[in-house]
Amino acid sequence: MIIANFKSNLLNFDRWVDDYVNSCQSVEFYVGIAPPSVYINEYSNGIQHWGNLNELDHDVCGMAIGAQDVDHSSGSRTGAISIEMLEECGYGVEFVIIGHSERREFFYEDNDLIRKKIQAVDKSKIGTAILCIGETKEENKMGTTKDVLKDQLSVIDGFELGKNFTIAYEPVWAIGSGQTPEPKDINEIHKYIKDVVQSVSTNNHVPNVLYGGSVTDKNAESFFKEEFVDGALVGGASLNGMTFANIVNKWRESII
Repeated sequence: MIIANFKSNLLNFDRWVDDYVNSCQSVEFYVGIAPPSVYINEYSNGIQHWGNLNELDHDVCGMAIGAQDVDHSSGSRTGAISIEMLEECGYGVEFVIIGHSERREFFYEDNDLIRKKIQAVDKSKIGTAILCIGETKEENKMGTTKDVLKDQLSVIDGFELGKNFTIAYEPVWAIGSGQTPEPKDINEIHKYIKDVVQSVSTNNHVPNVLYGGSVTDKNAESFFKEEFVDGALVGGASLNGMTFANIVNKWRESII
């Protein structure tokens, strides 16, 4: 599973799709993009139109469209994007990113709110939540990474998780910094995350765990070689269609 998080960046999406499709090999796994919510319809329609225009099959140009966030309710909540809205977008939103560190930092989202959002997605037609967790540099230096992650994972304590529920491990200090943990350390943390999720969910769900944080087409291969890395959540490097395609190709090479 490879997911692009475009965050709040503007793109020439026609050019992005062109660069991506011309660089990407055929894929037989989950690839998705999460544009800003106001562009979900446009990007969804754009991908569909591009594929039809060039008579490309889904294995080449097809990808899932997701959202970067969602509100847990609807109605009198000015400015919010509800589950119902996402369900009506384009050709269908297939996943939602929840609990990204930037949401926690800039919008003060806490465990209680994140738990409500996961519940909302789980009950919806969308069904696939990608929960982001990760420690700060200070927490990493103090050796409390696993304690921090376990607390963040407490939001799913007692849940019966859907089969597509996914975790993205994104060390806060690695996001956009060009710094990353050693691949072996990422692998150890991913195994820990899988064990914790399996123990706290009522159906003993073992999730896919993606790595995120300064993922590029230069370092992705080193992460993908690790046993417990199930893909990547890509930020800045996803803004270039060719670069994102190169990362997708690296994942394909690692699993065939």
